[in-house]
Amino acid sequence: MRDFLWLQLRDLPYFRALLRAVEARFYQNLVLPTPVLDLGCGDGHFATVAFDNPLDVGLDPWWKPLQQAARRGGYRLTVHGFGDRMPFPDGYFSSCVSNSVLEHIPDIDAVLKETARVLKPGALFVFCVPNHRFLGTLSVSRFFDQLGLPTLANAYRCFFNRISRHHHCDSPEVWSERLQKSGFIVQRWWHYFSPAALRTLEWGHYFGLPSLASRLLFGRWILVPKRWNLCLTDRIVRKYYQETADQKSGTYTFYIAQRL
Repeated sequence: MRDFLWLQLRDLPYFRALLRAVEARFYQNLVLPTPVLDLGCGDGHFATVAFDNPLDVGLDPWWKPLQQAARRGGYRLTVHGFGDRMPFPDGYFSSCVSNSVLEHIPDIDAVLKETARVLKPGALFVFCVPNHRFLGTLSVSRFFDQLGLPTLANAYRCFFNRISRHHHCDSPEVWSERLQKSGFIVQRWWHYFSPAALRTLEWGHYFGLPSLASRLLFGRWILVPKRWNLCLTDRIVRKYYQETADQKSGTYTFYIAQRL
């Protein structure tokens, strides 16, 4: 298997690189019948790293990242569109992936129903999202809780959820019910990304500010994408990349669902 951690670290801030590298491994043993839809493809970076061949269609509502996705070559076709009104006929796709996207969509039920419409009966719908443990595991809010300051703890959770643009951090039970109402059944799910890994991601939002400065000034998250420059970062985060896939106390959940 390719070293997905390095492939992400050389292009992204380390906290995002770590999470995406862990997720990229999960797709390696999945068979995704074509045509494949990537719902919320963004700039296409993840698809070019996680998949050996271009996916059929990448859909996203944001024009600038979509242009980047088109240039990267991870899709045979990129389409500007919204998840609740996709420009495709009924039953067009044989499978769909949506990597760390659904948690950012306020009206998620409308998107799930529209996804069911464009998928063939029996098609796979593969996605991952932060789960019900995410907010309760954040280290700063837990520190305030231990000090007996629940107001500050809850304020921090709201703040972090806002900067993460999360609308849904739900349990498998909630997602299973939501999916069933939209025409899906969950075949399998597992938790991943341990509490320790989440703390690395949490603090990466603050320690990663130099990467943001590099992005604003030079158009690149990582100014020197060389192993000698990133060796310490790699050493710190690799143990979380190497965690077993099924983390019982994991803060994210990976789902494999099927269109009824």
